Amino acid sequence: MRGKWIGPTGVFLVVAFVAAGALGAVQPATGLPEEVLQLTQFGPALGVAAVAGWRPGQVRRLLAGHGGRGAGPAGLAVLLSAVAVTAVAVAGAALCGVPVAVRDPGSLAAPFGVVAAAQLLGACGEEVGWRCLLQPLLRERFGPWASSVAVGLAWGCWHVGVFTRSPAYAAGFLAATVAMSVLLGFAWERVGRWRLPVAGGFHALVNLGLLLFLDQESGATGPVLLFGAACVLVALPWVLTARRTGPAERAGHPDSIALI
Repeated sequence: MRGKWIGPTGVFLVVAFVAAGALGAVQPATGLPEEVLQLTQFGPALGVAAVAGWRPGQVRRLLAGHGGRGAGPAGLAVLLSAVAVTAVAVAGAALCGVPVAVRDPGSLAAPFGVVAAAQLLGACGEEVGWRCLLQPLLRERFGPWASSVAVGLAWGCWHVGVFTRSPAYAAGFLAATVAMSVLLGFAWERVGRWRLPVAGGFHALVNLGLLLFLDQESGATGPVLLFGAACVLVALPWVLTARRTGPAERAGHPDSIALI
């Protein structure tokens, strides 16, 4: 497997970044409000398509994943973790006296059901690249910890707009993406072939929480720091549970992690 991850990783990242920039540039011409759907979210999906055109067999294998045990309780736990991120961040804001701008769903640019469906679509456009291609690709070479952190950093840096804000804002956002990537990376073995709907659902719920309760797009540093801290706290039980899994229990899969 040595070397077989470098080319696909490079192609995916280059296309994901460039395509996202191009899609972001054309969005104003479409008239589609960004709070409904951001076209940049489909950059990673185009990265997957680019790698598939070069190495179709490898991409089919990575996207297929493994049987696992089905989504089941683990998939539900992942989705509840997304809700917990918003709840912990909002509770932290109340405790710390950080103002948050709570949105009325009726004030959105489209009916809430339309926004929620569009957010899920966009989230899946991202997660098919980050969690269904890149994370298992790097996992085969580096294991669950390093691959999860690496994908989290790449995912955070892909949101290049955060680096136009303050350093504290960028740090809080990167802490969030790394923590969420670790959580989803440790859920990988349990959700099996359901990785895309589970990861997409998690991502969409987090985005809706940011849209309605934390106003991340405003550029305010406080809510984003609370968001990053909440992601770390919610990911922590997954990490601690994974650490309690012994080598014998992991022997069934060379890259498996059993948790919850």
